[in-house]
Amino acid sequence: MIYDKQYYLDTFKVTKEQLDALIATALGGGGTYADLFFENTSSTDLMLRDGAVASGGFNVDYGVGVRTLLGEKTGYAYAESTDPAAMRAAALSAAAIGAAGSRSVAGAAARSKGEGALQPGPAAASIAGDDGYVPRLYRGQPNPAADRYPFLQNWNDRKPAELSRILYSLDEKLRSADKRVLKVMAVLSYQTSDILIYNSYEELKYETRPMGTVAVSAILSDGKNVLNCHSSRSFRKGAEMITDSLTDELCHDILRNIDDKFAAGRPKGGKMPVVMGAGASGILLHEAMGHAFEADFIRKGQSIFEGRLGSKICNENITIVDDGTIKGNRGSINFDDEGVPAQRTVMVDKGVLTSFLHDRISARALGVQPTGNGRRENFRCAPIPRMRATYMESGPDSSADIISSVKKGIYVDEFSNGQVKIGEGDFTFYVKSGYLIENGHLTAPVKDINIIGNGPQALSDIVAVGCDAKIDDGAWTCGKEQSVPVSCGIPTVLVGGLTVGGE
Repeated sequence: MIYDKQYYLDTFKVTKEQLDALIATALGGGGTYADLFFENTSSTDLMLRDGAVASGGFNVDYGVGVRTLLGEKTGYAYAESTDPAAMRAAALSAAAIGAAGSRSVAGAAARSKGEGALQPGPAAASIAGDDGYVPRLYRGQPNPAADRYPFLQNWNDRKPAELSRILYSLDEKLRSADKRVLKVMAVLSYQTSDILIYNSYEELKYETRPMGTVAVSAILSDGKNVLNCHSSRSFRKGAEMITDSLTDELCHDILRNIDDKFAAGRPKGGKMPVVMGAGASGILLHEAMGHAFEADFIRKGQSIFEGRLGSKICNENITIVDDGTIKGNRGSINFDDEGVPAQRTVMVDKGVLTSFLHDRISARALGVQPTGNGRRENFRCAPIPRMRATYMESGPDSSADIISSVKKGIYVDEFSNGQVKIGEGDFTFYVKSGYLIENGHLTAPVKDINIIGNGPQALSDIVAVGCDAKIDDGAWTCGKEQSVPVSCGIPTVLVGGLTVGGE
């Protein structure tokens, strides 16, 4: 949702003149760029356990982060208040941190008090650096007509007691659908974030970001085995996302192939072809491959894809996208946390590496424009390159043809915990649900296996890409230094060989 500018200035009790003064203070240590990130987030959690919604919480997070850039140095400070004195202290601290090593902290503080401080006003007529780099400016005002998450019902206008009905509905539907359900735990989390961003290029951005998440876990037992099944849905939407069809989807996910899951066994391990099912298998694409495209790792020489821009890195049927423009998607944004408009960034186009994911710092370092991937957990954190909705597009093959092409292998459609070495891409993922593939057919259900490999190598080993690309709408959260909401997706794909850890 995008309200008028004055709503956000009033929310944070600031004026345009105060914003300019804070920027001038932040640049007082000699910085070449500064920005302000204001946040007002109200969040609520409701939890059902043992058939009753008996716990919950409400929190308000409010404040401003101030960043100053000086060469390779970053100064960052924040205030949990928008009182003028608190904001000025944060700007002074950011200026001093950014100037550390080349200027004294006392000197930086003195300048920011007016002794030689840069005065507020329009950006310089020429903002090219010594290397000739000219950053693109984004001075236009946010456009409500282009809003990617216009909510119909504000979460804050609905009473928690009314919203908690979805949790009771989940409990009732699951218990009535399968008598093996012993316990149900369900959580509804929702939040609304007012955001205001301003920088030394006089770019002013503002919006209100909604987020709603419903997650449910069920413990089932057939008398011999116990299963813990989980499902979730999360969207940048208002309270209108709470519907009967949503609870039906979640219950279907929990009980899908439940008899096979009870019957699953542990197969023999070894290196073999692995077919990854469409949708949630995209978490492997995100973790084992996507991080290597984030440009801070490129800039620091920590990614295996460094120096490979323009090179063919995988099958020509593979196109990988990081997209911030999908309406209502958990990973979508109107603009990133540096005020750069979101876009659909094609990282791999028909097998060729075409782009990395940039914030302003990495874009400047590599002489390109930012891609709208500068994201932060909250106002206490500086932005870094992060994914949004990362997925592989559909290819030419049907999922049935892909499975039928495998003589002996594993089909997996649900991953659980995993570990990844981001720089090298080495990964281990636990398979929560899958099947043996024997002579082109899905046969025995499997459990308790790990898939082990290297992300870039697995990418190059994909030999078939399905025509069924799907973005999973689960509550995915990426934890690279900071936690941010993301989503992921993939079509059915066949990886020629991965190590399967079994018996």
